Amino acid sequence: MTNRPPFTAEAGWESLRSLVGLEFDQSAEEGKNPGGLKKLRAEFDSAPDDSRILEELHARILALPMREDFPFEEPSDLEGIRRLRPAPVALPAIDWDSGRLADQLHGAWLGRCCGCALGKPVEHYMRKREGFVSWEMQKVYLTAISPDEWPLRDYIPAHSPAEDKTGKLICPDSTREQIRFMETDDDIRYTVLGQILLREKGKSFTTADVANGWFDHLPYRLVCTAETQAYRNLVALGVRNYSRDSRDAIDWNWVVTRLNPYREWIGAQIRIDSYGYGAPGNPELAAEWAWHDARLSHVKNGIYGAMFCAAMIAASFATSDPRLIIQAGLSQIPKTSRLHAEMLQTIAICDRHGCDFKAFESVIRDIYALLGHYHPVHTNNNAALCVAALLLSKGDFHRGITLAVMGGWDSDCNGATVGSMVGAIAGAGNAPAHWTARLNNTLKSHIIGYDPIAISECAARSLEIAHKIRKE
Repeated sequence: MTNRPPFTAEAGWESLRSLVGLEFDQSAEEGKNPGGLKKLRAEFDSAPDDSRILEELHARILALPMREDFPFEEPSDLEGIRRLRPAPVALPAIDWDSGRLADQLHGAWLGRCCGCALGKPVEHYMRKREGFVSWEMQKVYLTAISPDEWPLRDYIPAHSPAEDKTGKLICPDSTREQIRFMETDDDIRYTVLGQILLREKGKSFTTADVANGWFDHLPYRLVCTAETQAYRNLVALGVRNYSRDSRDAIDWNWVVTRLNPYREWIGAQIRIDSYGYGAPGNPELAAEWAWHDARLSHVKNGIYGAMFCAAMIAASFATSDPRLIIQAGLSQIPKTSRLHAEMLQTIAICDRHGCDFKAFESVIRDIYALLGHYHPVHTNNNAALCVAALLLSKGDFHRGITLAVMGGWDSDCNGATVGSMVGAIAGAGNAPAHWTARLNNTLKSHIIGYDPIAISECAARSLEIAHKIRKE
């Protein structure tokens, strides 16, 4: 077991007091004993800002037992996850010999970039403001320009008469007036890192390889929430621990839980698209790779979201049927988990409203009623918006990315994830130039070798990886 070093408590995504405060919500969602949480919360509320006291409280929260009536079984280990999966889903075979897969991979990269760019300017519309919830703020902003701007029909205009209510946009390089390329974003940087990992390490990469990739390519200032806390914990252990000889001795549970109340948030879910690209038509392999990546910073539903989305992306290369794609994703996560149950509830919401694009506002309202108790960047509520966008769009590129973004919460993440799926379904040849041409085939990622790079080159590298791994 790795020694657990002391380090300055105040470093990280937020202050130590904020991190410990958030831990109460996370532990409650995981099913920790409510009586124990209530007792420790009272101690926390009266505790001074003393790092020793706060860290000791944090350790006691983590050590609390589960409540006896918690209805879910949610392992984080791969064998435990596999033991609780539903039956596998049969998919049509991939056509490896024609140019179809190359076109699909190019479409997936374009879809991810377009969906991400569409959602970036309104990503900060996450929390309720002026009486409006996340998705409603987009509607207020856009309809103040013109009623024709809602539902979304284009990249988002840089200014609106409603800015006094909604606030100004962020990321001007992704607004309608200025967009000329895919600007750097965490959703895209992780797609690049996944590609680099598969090119360098192949199909048998480990979590230690993921950690080394972060050290080699990802500056600390470019990570957030769960990734910030895990990165900090990795550094505290020392880079020497990531050699091939010593990596199995790393206490990954300590890395992922140490002052990390974000361990079921969306961070791992946005890191996995290249695993779907590298295993087209093979959801199980894509999900396994996603597990190796996600366990570096996440647990339970944070891991399941990554596996679920990786499997759906892989399935999107084999079928255009949204329900079959979603079933392929659900087949890779525990049927005893919150995520599995809530995705089934989301499908039922869509069915209740006829799975029709015109019903999207009713669907979004019901999803907010069901899952609005989660943080705006939690895995489960955002995964539900991705499922709804895929179902209501029926796999259409334009409707898929716009629905994902219009759902609010983590809009750029959801636009990018659904973009990968509808982009793979459409292929680059059928992806609307209205969206794709504005990027001028250019990605700027802030990662050496990918800044700038042609989006088509990223797709070509994904094709090379997929063929190589298939031969392995």
